[in-house]
Amino acid sequence: MNVIAENVARIREEMARAEAQAGRPEGSVQLLAATKMNGAEQVRAAIAAGVDACGENRVQELVEKNEQSAYTGAPLHFIGHLQKNKAKFLVGVADLIQSVDSPELMAVINRLAEKKGVVQDILIEVNIGGETAKSGILPEQADEMSAKMEEYPNLCLRGFMTIPPIAVENGGNLRYFAKMYQLYVDIKRKKYDNTNIEYLSMGMSDDFADAIKEGTTMIRVGTRIFGARQYVKK
Repeated sequence: MNVIAENVARIREEMARAEAQAGRPEGSVQLLAATKMNGAEQVRAAIAAGVDACGENRVQELVEKNEQSAYTGAPLHFIGHLQKNKAKFLVGVADLIQSVDSPELMAVINRLAEKKGVVQDILIEVNIGGETAKSGILPEQADEMSAKMEEYPNLCLRGFMTIPPIAVENGGNLRYFAKMYQLYVDIKRKKYDNTNIEYLSMGMSDDFADAIKEGTTMIRVGTRIFGARQYVKK
């Protein structure tokens, strides 16, 4: 078994243990491989190891690897900050755009989707910690933005994504995860037009067990699957 397959198997075991401890069924949480700065061969290895989806942070990387058929066999998500002028590369290509953070971006994606004759699935990114350096809407804006989905017939809101503040101690993000789960449940219950809310994307390599405890349906794991990223100095 190669290293990536071993890592995925180990993460699956930890996920199952966390699900059991939370009283949740095994398999209730999806594993997304965060593939930033990993080549097509590594992405293929992660898919062969059984990850549920792949997520890219950078549009250029997504385009390049998609041209190499790197994502064949798994849904493709975009999980990084998205500039409006780059949305054209993702609409109708990414199965799910997880990082929609403004009505203006929603309008751009809707217009592009209409031109392509598709309905684009999206998540709204919520800045659950209210950090000025992070993307995402504030939690108190989530309901209003979800209600605006009726204005975008070529979009479908599938849920929410969040990146909490960096925790300085074990369990430090539990309160943020719990707050995000409650927001997800409250808005899902309202059944706004052009919504089919299923996904709550939260939890990464260092805190996914806590996220599972608090109700996430999808974790995004990069380093624990692929190893530390090798940043090249320019």
